Amino acid sequence: MTALTGFVLRRRLLVVLFWGVLAVAGAATVTVTTGRLTWAFDLPGTPSDRAGQVLAEQAGIGPGDPELLVVRAPVALADPAGRQGLERIAAAARGAGAQVAPGPATGDPHAAVLTLLPPATQVPQGGAGAPDEARAAARDAAPPGWRVLGTSTGALAGDGAPQGAGVLAETVIGATGALVVLVLVFGSPLALVPLLTAAVSILTTFLLLLGLTTVTSVNGIAQFLVALVGLGVAIDYSLLVITRWREERAAGADDRTAVLIANRVAGRSVALSGITVCIGLLSLVFLPMPAMRSFGYAGALIPLVSVAVAVTLVPIVLDVAGARLDRFRLRFGLRFSRRAPATGSGSGSGGSTGSGGSTGSGRAGLPELGGGVAGWSRWTRWVLRHRWAALVAGVALLAALGVPGLGMQPGDTRAAALATSGDARDGLDALTAADVPTGALTPLYVLVADTPPAAAARVEGRVRAVAGVAQVIEVPAGANRAGPASGRLLVVVPRDQTGMPAGNETVRAVRAAVDGDPAVLATGGSGVGSVDFLDRVYGAFPLLLVLVCGVTFVLLVRAFRSVVLAVKAVALNLLSLGAAYGVMVLVWQDGHGSTLLWGTPATGTVTTWVPIMVFAFLFGLSMDYEVFLLARMREAYDAGAGTDDAVVESLGRTGRLVTSAALILFLAFLSMSAAPATDVRVLATGLGAGILVDATIVRGLLVPTLVGVLGRANWWLPAPLARLLRVAPSPGAPGGRAPAARRDPRDDDRAATLTSSLD
Repeated sequence: MTALTGFVLRRRLLVVLFWGVLAVAGAATVTVTTGRLTWAFDLPGTPSDRAGQVLAEQAGIGPGDPELLVVRAPVALADPAGRQGLERIAAAARGAGAQVAPGPATGDPHAAVLTLLPPATQVPQGGAGAPDEARAAARDAAPPGWRVLGTSTGALAGDGAPQGAGVLAETVIGATGALVVLVLVFGSPLALVPLLTAAVSILTTFLLLLGLTTVTSVNGIAQFLVALVGLGVAIDYSLLVITRWREERAAGADDRTAVLIANRVAGRSVALSGITVCIGLLSLVFLPMPAMRSFGYAGALIPLVSVAVAVTLVPIVLDVAGARLDRFRLRFGLRFSRRAPATGSGSGSGGSTGSGGSTGSGRAGLPELGGGVAGWSRWTRWVLRHRWAALVAGVALLAALGVPGLGMQPGDTRAAALATSGDARDGLDALTAADVPTGALTPLYVLVADTPPAAAARVEGRVRAVAGVAQVIEVPAGANRAGPASGRLLVVVPRDQTGMPAGNETVRAVRAAVDGDPAVLATGGSGVGSVDFLDRVYGAFPLLLVLVCGVTFVLLVRAFRSVVLAVKAVALNLLSLGAAYGVMVLVWQDGHGSTLLWGTPATGTVTTWVPIMVFAFLFGLSMDYEVFLLARMREAYDAGAGTDDAVVESLGRTGRLVTSAALILFLAFLSMSAAPATDVRVLATGLGAGILVDATIVRGLLVPTLVGVLGRANWWLPAPLARLLRVAPSPGAPGGRAPAARRDPRDDDRAATLTSSLD
């Protein structure tokens, strides 16, 4: 890392131009990039995908759910006048290009339902065959006193999502909140540097995202992840480097030496953090779904670019203008005192930090903890004095948050939670008032061959026998411009909406009843896709979890030279993940907060793909803070501090940094929750809750407590494993080296040589 710092400082203009060109190009093409994103969640190669192709080719039915027209009349619809008026409405919808099929029977003689089957080809908004065009034509054709209301899952999702801010506006909101936090941290114009690095990182990543769209499809949700996760991660990494630079200057290093030390020590932690984030995100590329793989590819670009900017551009800014930017400080900024610390022997491996208010490091040349740093030191000493009580309290808090996550039901949002007002919601209310089950919004389609003649009746009988099926509607070939060119189409109406647990069970039962029948050509519908997603993606999740945890464990063992620290880091990350799942269940699935905060009732499920995404992002993002803390503990321990003293110094010097970084990420996810789509809000809630819990309960309470309880065991690394990983054993262990000095004296010589070469 020292060689890299020297390289970028010797070629400052070239490096600045490089990042400047990429950022400008990213800004100029951001509209093109977002325009090339898709919103599909296809599952190629699955039974639902193959069934969808057959239904499109032979029945003209496309993906998605149908539009339902709920007709209410002042006369009984079974009377001649009622039948005539209903046919008039259906003919008008057909005239607008829609495929009209009979709808499910109602329990109200004055109400009827018409089904507008989803077309096989995409219909332009407002064009012939579009649901809104057909709905308008049906309303115009309705006799006086009649009422026609339309509803569908797509329309409900559109009406139920207020027009939230776009990705640019949300990024600006998140950046504004980050600036407030950075001003509180630095108390000087230096607060602008992390925002500069975030802007360069985000715009460069959008440029790379444009290149990614030329080789693979990228889901539109990736733009929110790149902008808002990139905002938090880029600021985190630059914040770590800048804070270490200020600390070294306070310890007496000149400006250039401080840059070298900061980028050598903090830059190594930044690189390790970026790798751990990448590991979690790249796990998504192994999932059998293009949209999820695109999240993995796009998400992995965020930490990679952010790390590159933090270790190349930030040192240049600090070297050229850091001292001038940091000259004028407000009183509340993070401060380091130049006073020499009290001399002490350290507490030993597992003892207390002692009294007297010193850091206990007992090493000359260290700045005394001052300003906001001292508060974290006092907190850490208090936690270590009450380590067992703190451990029990931390575990109890995580358990209280995580236990509800055991009842998580991945699935589609229930219809009633998609919209609370609007035309589509009025249509849904009319549908349920007519005693039509909500499963009518998400029917299944069973395509049956026309030979032998009794095939359709046989298949229909099997489907009707399924417990969760409410109705089966038969659409003969060529009937009313709907249905297959040959054979028969069975529109299966489940009692419960598919995508919900009960509805998914009905889907599985219907498939089991008809699969293997030679007369059945295809069984499709959105519910079939939901079931395939759950089976394929979550079937691979345990293996994915083991793979990510295993790779991360090996990486951390090599980085921290400790088996115990690596195990603890992975275990605490999983506990943070469980707490995030629990919050999503409480807030969204059970509705304890979704109505108050977003005006959305309980969804009944957690959006199908969100738990996987929360795992991939949160596992890496929360590991950032673990790396920041443990790297500093390792450094202090190697320099001769006892275990408790290493904990105090680590929390004292990085506690406010971790809290500030977490707050910035939390604000980014808070702005992300203003997105119009409910599923994005659920994702933002999970990520935000996970980061908040991780930075407070886990890193501020459980990490110091566990390290204090374990004492010398924290630094255990068997010699055979050390040789295998090609790392030196811990100081004090058999074959271990002597404690290293905190400052590398060669940094002064390197800084002098670098200064001479620049001059």
